[in-house]
Amino acid sequence: MNRFKYAFQGMMILLKKDTKFLMHVIVGIIALLCGVWFNITSIEWVFIILAIGLVLAFEAINTAVEFVVDLVTSEYQLLAKYAKDVAAFSVMIASMIALAIGLIVFLPYLF
Repeated sequence: MNRFKYAFQGMMILLKKDTKFLMHVIVGIIALLCGVWFNITSIEWVFIILAIGLVLAFEAINTAVEFVVDLVTSEYQLLAKYAKDVAAFSVMIASMIALAIGLIVFLPYLF
């Protein structure tokens, strides 16, 4: 049960430190509500839930990378910048894929 305790603590730290994570949670909730509203199929639910989960997971990993880099050095280091930039780019990739999935799933219901 301690694993869940530590995971919950991690979630609380993430919500306090990273407002982008909260933004992704809100967008994910909106996508879930749209899924309910449009009564999407089971397969469409799988893709929407997977997309939301991937974006949230990548945002959490990005925040973890930021914590580790900040722990290692408080001075400007080019490699530290690279680590943070690449981690942020991974979130952007996941977000673009999630957007594409959302458009593929929801556009036919809108038109």
